[in-house]
Amino acid sequence: MPLTQFLENASSRINDLGWAFYFVPETTARGEALGLDTFTFYGVGRGGVLGDVEPAVVAASFGYFKPSVVEFLWNEGRSKISPRDAARAHMEAAHVFARETFANVPGLDAYCAAAEQILDYARENAAGYPLFAGYAAEPLAEDFPARAMQITTILREYRGCAHLVALVASGVDPKVAHYSRRPEMWGMFGWAADEVPTVTEHDIDALAKADELTDLLVVPAYAVLDEAGRAAILKGLDGMEQAIQAKASA
Repeated sequence: MPLTQFLENASSRINDLGWAFYFVPETTARGEALGLDTFTFYGVGRGGVLGDVEPAVVAASFGYFKPSVVEFLWNEGRSKISPRDAARAHMEAAHVFARETFANVPGLDAYCAAAEQILDYARENAAGYPLFAGYAAEPLAEDFPARAMQITTILREYRGCAHLVALVASGVDPKVAHYSRRPEMWGMFGWAADEVPTVTEHDIDALAKADELTDLLVVPAYAVLDEAGRAAILKGLDGMEQAIQAKASA
């Protein structure tokens, strides 16, 4: 499979799989045990790899949320738990989800081996990607189901950081990009109906250029894989997706 086709295939699926544990009941329960509701646990758990920083730092790293919402979630969360502890608890929730969901998925050893090649390159070229760098600095789980989930989440953050950089470089307000791509999630990210941006043809063209730039930024990391590595990634993604679907229909 050509690299561009592989990247297009894998990237969208990594994006979807990387947050599969965020809002499942088990993750919500783990947050509640810490005194955090679902969204507060998400905010301080996902951003916690940055350390005990000011809310504006987290808002800048998340990119698409209304800053005042990030500020509320962050301050509410860190009043009850240190951000680094929250980040580790959030990733532990990912591990638990994976162990329960991916225990019988074949090929995760090969998936992890290939994905770690991508991750190793990305770690060495993480300038401008603070959220990714924070995630990538955490130790990886030793068992393959949890490790596969964790690396997938980290690679999701890698492309997410690259895309945010690409948007800014292409002159696209992240708020405009968010509304253009996910208008149904506008309110979920804290924005009000009267804050909907006007999206121009120029914005649409610039967003397309940002997508192209995102691929250019991440393609060197994925280019480290040979054909066997690419096949291992796709097989692992297939297996994890099927396991999630089977769990949902059970």
